Amino acid sequence: MIVVLLTLALSPIAIAYLARHIGSRVFFLASAVALAAFIHALTLSPAVLAGGDAVPVERVPWIPQLQLTLDLRMDPLSWLLTLIVTGIGALVLLYCASYFRRNDPTVGRFAAVLLAFVGAMYGLVVADDVYLLFVMWEATSVFSYLLIGHYTGRRASRGAALEALIVTTFGGLIMLVGLVLLAVQAGSSSIPVILATTPSGALTTTAVFLVLAGALSKSAIFPLHFWLPGAMAAPTPVSAYLHAAAMVKAGVFLIARLAPAFAEVPGWRIVLVSLGLATMLLGGWAALRQTDLKLLLAYGTVSQLGLLVVITGYGTRDTALGAAALLLGHALFKSSLFLVVGIIDRATKTRDLRELSGLGRRLPWLATVATISAASMAGIPPLFGFVAKEATVHGLLGAAGTGDLLALIAVVGVVAGSALTVAYSARFIWGAFARKADVDDSAVPVRSIPFATVAPTVLASVSLALGPLAGLAYVALREVAAPYPRVGGEYEYTLALWHGFGADLYLTIVSVVIGTGLFLSRPLIARIQGRLRSPIDASETYWRSMGGIDRIANRVTTLTQRGSLPFYLAVILSVFVGSTVAALFAARTWPTEFRWWDTPAQVAVGVVMIGAAIAATRAEKRFAALIVVGVTGFGMTALFAMGGAPDLAITQALVEIVTLIAFVLVLRRLPARLGDRHGSSHKVLRAIIGISVGAVMAVVALVAAASRTDDPVSVAWPALATVIGHGANVVNVALVDLRAWDTMGELAVVIAAATGVASLLFLRGRTDVLPRVPRGQLERTVRDRLEGGSDAPQRSAWILAGLTLDPRNRSILLEVVVRLIFHAVIVLSIYLLFAGHNLPGGGFAGGLVAGLALVARYLAGGRYELGAAAPFSAGALLGSGILIATVSALAPLFFGADVMTTTYVEGELWLLGEVEFVTSTIFDIGVYLVVVGLVLDVLRSLGAEVDRQGSRGGLTAGGDVTTASLPQIGGGR
Repeated sequence: MIVVLLTLALSPIAIAYLARHIGSRVFFLASAVALAAFIHALTLSPAVLAGGDAVPVERVPWIPQLQLTLDLRMDPLSWLLTLIVTGIGALVLLYCASYFRRNDPTVGRFAAVLLAFVGAMYGLVVADDVYLLFVMWEATSVFSYLLIGHYTGRRASRGAALEALIVTTFGGLIMLVGLVLLAVQAGSSSIPVILATTPSGALTTTAVFLVLAGALSKSAIFPLHFWLPGAMAAPTPVSAYLHAAAMVKAGVFLIARLAPAFAEVPGWRIVLVSLGLATMLLGGWAALRQTDLKLLLAYGTVSQLGLLVVITGYGTRDTALGAAALLLGHALFKSSLFLVVGIIDRATKTRDLRELSGLGRRLPWLATVATISAASMAGIPPLFGFVAKEATVHGLLGAAGTGDLLALIAVVGVVAGSALTVAYSARFIWGAFARKADVDDSAVPVRSIPFATVAPTVLASVSLALGPLAGLAYVALREVAAPYPRVGGEYEYTLALWHGFGADLYLTIVSVVIGTGLFLSRPLIARIQGRLRSPIDASETYWRSMGGIDRIANRVTTLTQRGSLPFYLAVILSVFVGSTVAALFAARTWPTEFRWWDTPAQVAVGVVMIGAAIAATRAEKRFAALIVVGVTGFGMTALFAMGGAPDLAITQALVEIVTLIAFVLVLRRLPARLGDRHGSSHKVLRAIIGISVGAVMAVVALVAAASRTDDPVSVAWPALATVIGHGANVVNVALVDLRAWDTMGELAVVIAAATGVASLLFLRGRTDVLPRVPRGQLERTVRDRLEGGSDAPQRSAWILAGLTLDPRNRSILLEVVVRLIFHAVIVLSIYLLFAGHNLPGGGFAGGLVAGLALVARYLAGGRYELGAAAPFSAGALLGSGILIATVSALAPLFFGADVMTTTYVEGELWLLGEVEFVTSTIFDIGVYLVVVGLVLDVLRSLGAEVDRQGSRGGLTAGGDVTTASLPQIGGGR
């Protein structure tokens, strides 16, 4: 199962790439991946249906200290949902090959996201741990957002995607609180342990209802049902899969998972039955007034989900059997009908049933497929929908026979809802395929879409076949109902097409008769609906609420975000000082003695740093202020060195140099003098805040040092670095091994920072390739300059882009130095990378050194020289670095070890002698690439892009160079 999950997670990457070359045919490959997962689930059928300890379970320790594991279990309920998710997913992906144009540029993204959604749903249904379940739960919300909003140019599509994301994610966060409470109550996050423990009490009841809130929001249950009809703005394959077979079933799945243990929790049945019946009736009633075939099915789906919640949540053996049958039946007929609507839309360019007429005669096979599926939805024999509907009624009747009034109410509500289902099923067939007297049959042209009917035909055929073969379906589904308690005697109800005459059959006939009457009374129903239209619209209420939140947010932002950085810093630092002082006064431990310094040299460095800090406040020019601020940074470098921390000293010095250069690049676009445009105000207040922050931090350091009661963990780090990390450099081993999780988070922050800097500078669009001058054009430009008789003496080019510079702005000394040291500095950076495990250095320091080499090339030759030195994108470096770090962290899982487990190999190599290689070095290589990518991204943004924006008419959009532009190129360094 883990292999299947990883395949579904990684395949979308390949799918997105292949789509560039084969277009919509990539859906065949994506369908094959989902089909492979379906076949794998089928091969597990004997073990799954055997039940008990025979069900397949896979467990991979993740973070043993936190008792977090990747637990996967394929029990009968998971197996049923897996077959639905992967089987229908494969058919929908196959259908997409004919739905999308072959040269559609969005097919790669769509296919990759849809296949990723299949993987997220697969992970959700086989998850055996509440935290893994939650991760997959939220992943489905994110992928559904991307799929619903596929048409990015349409406002309705974007709005519907955001609506679905907010509702389902908000419900998911509420659910997380409930899952955490249940895990704490049970003492384990394992779902079987929680269900076996069955904790009780007020806290457990609260936790259960918090979980139900997430489940109901996911399955579009009243009053959170409004997001599902809005999601019909998505492409039809999305509706056929997410909103019929997969995503909306997640909430029903979770209810079915919890019901055996928590169905007796006070309020469980009342809440689920009442909300489910309300959803079923409201959805069915709304479906009768829809003229858009897709919206008709959407409201029908809402209605059916209400029925599923009622029957699943009731929590008895027979209702669970009916729920399993209906879960399968609904996925089959509703997916088929959505795909049929997609074919109609593509063939006629409309879904409005008022514009369609006589389509049944022009598309007879499609009409047959749709009629079979709609009849199954209406519960007409001999289709599987009839078997499932009769099973649900029987299960509720069995509970009502024990004197349960709630079950009796549920029976009445289900019969009424089923009548509405019959009515809107007939309305769908009539609206899509029947001839209408007031509509011209030839008004809407019909074009053939070959191969598109394969998927809906397969789904309709299964619905048709499973009716007579209901006994075979029972063999597969009875284990789903096995964990539930029996009510009403020992009689074991089975799925069958014919049970004889009984109350469940009579009620089914009643619902069909009433539903047929409602359909035949369409004009009367339309007039009634026109008069009874509710003044409250759930979707409108949602958008009004969101508008109100936006207005409040704008008001708060106007009051607090004034556009003044000094004001923001003053608020932040004042709150820090106030809260910290309060905490200090509440502290019980104060130092009794002080250790002011270790050596007198530290005092001298401290005095210099204090003087530099004061000088920075008195500086009148920005560059001068920058230099004295840098002095404080290099003072810290000296303190680190005196403290015996060469790694920290090297890193601090390198960071300080890179930071100073970045500041210098920014200063080119700012006035030279401070206060030229906006003079400083409230100087006394600023001084008070600054002094207060410094004093508070000094006191915090003293109090923190005096508050220690146990030996620090760092005492054991030298031994841990040797034993666990196989290295002598404690700092580097800590970064890439002992505390590698921290480093992974820092890499993500670095990438986010690089992206943020670039987004601020690239105004019209971000190109990740630095400009380079074509050699032929460069030669012509230089020849034109020579023929033009430039007064400046011509010099040889020591660097590649030297001839593009204005001779008056060139520094031949800098060019020579950079030419001589660049490759040596790169070699030094690589040495620091590989030597850092035992000597000062490491990936971070080595990356900074390599970045400084690129900085030198840019300073010597401008953006063209940087393009020559780095003929690759910064994004590629950043992505490659985080990918290498992630893969090296996860690789131990494939060898049965924990995440980020380190090992080493050693041996003799010719010329190098004895060599030892630690696997955490691979992680360090990822760090190295990320740091180099960050520096390159800063140079591209604050350097090359600022140069381009600052040049006046010399550089065209395509990067061409003209003679007039050459002085500006050199001056833009």
